[in-house]
Amino acid sequence: MDAVRVALLREVLAGTQWPGEARRFAGSLRRSVVPSGGSLLLVGTEQYEPWHLAAHLVDEAAWSGLPELAPTLVRHHVRPGEPPHLSVGLGRLEAARRGHTLLVVAPERPGEGLLERVCDARRAGATVLSLDGGDPDLGTLAHDALSVPAAAGELDLDTVQHLVSAAAGENGLPAQRGRRRLRDRLARLADQLTAPPPTRW
Repeated sequence: MDAVRVALLREVLAGTQWPGEARRFAGSLRRSVVPSGGSLLLVGTEQYEPWHLAAHLVDEAAWSGLPELAPTLVRHHVRPGEPPHLSVGLGRLEAARRGHTLLVVAPERPGEGLLERVCDARRAGATVLSLDGGDPDLGTLAHDALSVPAAAGELDLDTVQHLVSAAAGENGLPAQRGRRRLRDRLARLADQLTAPPPTRW
C-alpha cells in the first residue's frame, strides 16, 4: 500500500480509534528499536506469516532514514534453498535478549510453543510488542499491544499493519540525523507519493 492509499485509508477511518492507535503503537516500536540500533525480530503464528509487514517495514526503513525499522522475519517453516532473508527459523528467538525487539503478529491464538519462546525472550530482556486478534496470553506477555478483535468489524489486522508500518516511518522523521532543509523534506515526500506499490518478496 503506497502513501496515497494510506492517506485515503486514514481519511476513511477518521473519527475512529485506529489512526491514533496505529501511531501510538508505531511510536512504541520506533522507541524500542532506534536506541538499540535495530535488532527487530518479526514473527507470526504457524498459520499466519507476516511477510507483507516485513516488506513494508523494509520500505519504511529506507524511506525514513531509519534502518533500525528493517526486521528479521522469523519463520515457523523454512524450506531448503530459500533466500537468506526467508531462511531464519524459530531458533533465532532463543538468542533474543536485552536490546532486541520481538514483534509478534497473531490474528489467531498463537500455539503454546510460540508463547513459550516469546516468554523466554521477554525473560532474557527483549522488548515484546504484539499486533494481535485479542489473545489474552499474548497480551499479558507484551510490553505494548495493539489488538484488532475479529468481532470489531471495522477493519482487519492486515489493514492495521499498513497503518502501523506507515506511521513508524513517518514518526521517524523527528529523529534527526543531521539537519534537513525544507527542500530535502519536500523531495522525500514527493518520492513517497509517486513510488509504486511494493511488490511481494
